[in-house]
Amino acid sequence: MRNFVIILGIMLSFFALQGQNTYASNTLQDSTELIDDLQFTEIGSAEDSLNNAAIQDSSLQDSLPKSPAPTAIGAGSDAASDLNSSADSSKTLWQTFIEGLVGGFIAFLMPCIFPMVPLTVSYFTKRAGSRQRGIFQALIYGASIIVIYVAFGLLITLLFGSAKLNELSSSGWFNMAFFLLLVVFAISFFGTFEITLPSSFVNKIDAKADSGKGLGGIFFMAASLALVSFSCTGPIIGTLLVQASAKGEILAPAIGMSGFALALALPFTLSAVFPGFLNSMPKSGGWLNSVKVCLGFLELALALKFLSAADLVWHWEWFDREIFLSLWIVIFVLMGIYLLGKIKFSHDSDVAYVSVPRLFFAIFSFSFAMYLVPGLWGAPVNILSGIAPPMNTQDFILGGGATAAPASDTGFPASVKYDDVLHPPRNFNAFFDLDEGMAYAKKVNKPVLIDFTGHACVNCRKMEDKVWVDPEVGRIIREEYVLIQLYVDERSVKMPAEKVHYSKLLRKETKDLGSWNGDFQATRYQSNSQPFYVLAGQDLEPMVTPQGAIFDAAEYAAFLQRGVDIYKARNNTNE
Repeated sequence: MRNFVIILGIMLSFFALQGQNTYASNTLQDSTELIDDLQFTEIGSAEDSLNNAAIQDSSLQDSLPKSPAPTAIGAGSDAASDLNSSADSSKTLWQTFIEGLVGGFIAFLMPCIFPMVPLTVSYFTKRAGSRQRGIFQALIYGASIIVIYVAFGLLITLLFGSAKLNELSSSGWFNMAFFLLLVVFAISFFGTFEITLPSSFVNKIDAKADSGKGLGGIFFMAASLALVSFSCTGPIIGTLLVQASAKGEILAPAIGMSGFALALALPFTLSAVFPGFLNSMPKSGGWLNSVKVCLGFLELALALKFLSAADLVWHWEWFDREIFLSLWIVIFVLMGIYLLGKIKFSHDSDVAYVSVPRLFFAIFSFSFAMYLVPGLWGAPVNILSGIAPPMNTQDFILGGGATAAPASDTGFPASVKYDDVLHPPRNFNAFFDLDEGMAYAKKVNKPVLIDFTGHACVNCRKMEDKVWVDPEVGRIIREEYVLIQLYVDERSVKMPAEKVHYSKLLRKETKDLGSWNGDFQATRYQSNSQPFYVLAGQDLEPMVTPQGAIFDAAEYAAFLQRGVDIYKARNNTNE
């Protein structure tokens, strides 16, 4: 039981990375790519002054996505834009690798894999005839595991492509299917049944492993391990692949699998190279199943995120924030009770007494559940930003349940297009139609903040729940901008016939609002990822370089203020 601290700690770290990436990856942004020939003017430069004088107001009809590229504003900062995009991609891939690494270590602790370490190492030692040759073969074995899982990640990318997987991740059917899949995985971890591959296929691989005397036999032995352990690793791999694919990076599935395979292969290799390492490892026992059951609780909690996404996409409006938080509270209370030995599943060993590690992890589980309780009355619960449903789904908020913006926005229309299905973040007013929003912006003579967003966009919700609630950020958006939220995954709203056209970039007609908005973003601003914030004037040209998610409130406020300053300077010049 002395190893339970390390085991459950790794498991909870995996949950944090998969679910919301709040601490270790607080600066993560959804990837935002701009075409190289799109250039922006450095603020305050001579080119900026010249361009300010040259910019003329254009009609809204000119803003429709008819041309494949926007008019250039100036020159001098495209390299910086490329650098920021590259940095965001690097962060995403590194984070995916770490998620895979943690997932691999958890998979190693599963009952299907952990007990196989002594047998595998002993097999290599006897087969080789000498320790040196056994070490060499163990290294080949570890490398084979890595090759198998990385090839699987690449296969996923080749079959679907990152863009298709990213599109699927915002689909209601996809989110509902994955919710059900995670529930099935959780039930499997609770011991109801095991998910296995066809026995005939596994037996053929085993036969090749037994008959092979060279490196081919070692490779098939590694493949046999991957297949036999599928009942334990399948849920972890499935979760990892979907999370990686949703990031929009083409190499993300392969990178995630490389981290997973490295963590899985490393203990086998180290056990052969350093025999003392094998002796120091804990013995198999009931604690392995305890890890598996706790992972089942975490899978069940994570599944609710996908149910929430489906609810938002399909506009059911019943799976609100209170229901989500209530279920999470119950799940973590039950996990705490389980750690204390008060709940027993079919494959659990009897807990004669509660060890100190179990007690501390039970305290952690109960404390986390208590931390979520104030969220039932409107507390922000920042650790769940991006996972829990948005605040505008909250039915009751202590201290006032109104969702309208403050009095500074009293001139805002009482009703806007599509507000029967789309709702702004709490305490904000927003337009959901570009034409209507731009007409209002001209009327009040304000710049626009175009927020390309999505119902299933995790970082979009994190920005609204963690950054937009900052007093200065909220003040600038409400007082200085006209907020236009363009949902790229809204399928229920159908476009009028005059706005339906074939999108060469999306390779389909813009029959619904989401397709039209997605085509407009890709055609006008050369980006297809969310969130994507464009600070524009009456001509819809970006005044500063558009940005993705910025989780630092001060930095985001400075980004907004730069747009305000440029807009006011241009107005003074035109006057």
